[in-house]
Amino acid sequence: MSLLEIQNVSKIYDDIKALDNVSLKVEKGEWVAIMGPSGSGKSTMMNIIGCMDSATTGKILLDGVDISKENQSSLTTIRRDKIGLIFQQFHLISYLTALENVMVAQYYHSMPNEKEALKALEMVGLKERAKHLPSQLSGGEQQRVCIARALINSPEIILADEPTGNLDEANENIVLDIFRKLHEEGKTLIVVTHDDEVGEVAQRTVRLEHGKIIYDRLNDPKSEEEALLKVANSIKANESKSEDIKNEEA
Repeated sequence: MSLLEIQNVSKIYDDIKALDNVSLKVEKGEWVAIMGPSGSGKSTMMNIIGCMDSATTGKILLDGVDISKENQSSLTTIRRDKIGLIFQQFHLISYLTALENVMVAQYYHSMPNEKEALKALEMVGLKERAKHLPSQLSGGEQQRVCIARALINSPEIILADEPTGNLDEANENIVLDIFRKLHEEGKTLIVVTHDDEVGEVAQRTVRLEHGKIIYDRLNDPKSEEEALLKVANSIKANESKSEDIKNEEA
């Protein structure tokens, strides 16, 4: 049984079909990039998968449960328990520290646990920034706090909406490297993006146009390896540059 199965789903706003009879399966442990131009339906698909919107017609099975039949209260519970959301705009609470922002997700799921939240921040390389407010963090660091927040409750699916859209190249590569490690650990990733480079790193690419899937393919392992190598080399170059700056300042 697939972890996620979308069956003949359409989403209609007035007379506009944002999604048009779309079917898709995602297996546990897959890393899928959903791509397409603005207006292609990818954000609508993300909102439906993330239980933030419902389909007009069709079925969505998540871990065997038909979420298309659930009411808003049930969808909120499913989203809380099954899905880790990462947003382009971060959505961090400005007056809470990085650690507290991660713990907020725990609060709504079960019980806050500072040690677990610190471990999540350590996974994304931000343990030393745990007590900093969002305003004291760079854009890349804020996005990594979002990733830690998404991971804290061990969701079935990590769903990211344009996670590198507001980042420079260096921070984009750091985020992609985190995604690569999560994929190696067996996490299921669905990343909505318009960035071809982000799509190439994923295991599989699904492209939408005018609300329809125009292709769904596994990325060439060699191309994926080359893309990951490019990410790793870029990270090393940025680390080396930072070290050079520190030495000059000393």
